[in-house]
Amino acid sequence: MSCLPPFQNALLLTQALTHRSYVNEQSELTENNERLEFLGDAILAFLVGELLYQKYPAMNEAELTRLRSNLVKEEQLAQLGLEIGLGELMRLGKGAIKDRGRSNPTLLADSFEAIIGAYYLDSGLNAVKNYLHQLFIPVASHLVSQQSESPSFIDAKNLFQQWALANFASNPEYAIIDVTGPPHAREFTAEVRVNHLLYGTGKGKRKQDATKAAAEDALKRCQLQG
Repeated sequence: MSCLPPFQNALLLTQALTHRSYVNEQSELTENNERLEFLGDAILAFLVGELLYQKYPAMNEAELTRLRSNLVKEEQLAQLGLEIGLGELMRLGKGAIKDRGRSNPTLLADSFEAIIGAYYLDSGLNAVKNYLHQLFIPVASHLVSQQSESPSFIDAKNLFQQWALANFASNPEYAIIDVTGPPHAREFTAEVRVNHLLYGTGKGKRKQDATKAAAEDALKRCQLQG
């Protein structure tokens, strides 16, 4: 089982584990992990991209992009969050705990990103890079093997973009059209259009998951996916 990275500043680690719902119930607290989550998201995108660029020199841009997308998607980050113990360590409000927040994929993924942002501030980019390599290299190897065996691994948004360009010389346009649920369990609804015509809709715990679901819906309507 993987572990949390070694922090020098315990306060940064505590902030990374603190969800908004916990702060809302503690009058003396003001800092949650959302800014660290923002930072961690950017660092993950860069370092995972760099890792794949170095590890897979034969892959083209589209293949690298698809692989990175699958590595940093909510389900994968949530799984890594569980593996490093975030399910028990997250500081959640009573309402979030009651709503099974400790196993909520969105909360786990967000907390994982916050941990990465906090560890960067604590120990620097090279330390984060070494830590992420330990976590992501085995996962990347598994996904590459899966990719070679399953055409369904192809990213839906990329496939629908290819179809839209081939048929209309236009890129798909995605939009979030609805947001429901409490702050700790949001559900987004997205739509995708080509030349202003609606082709698909989808829902997800994150905006990127909703847009991916919309692309999958569009592919089914166009009979491009099983």
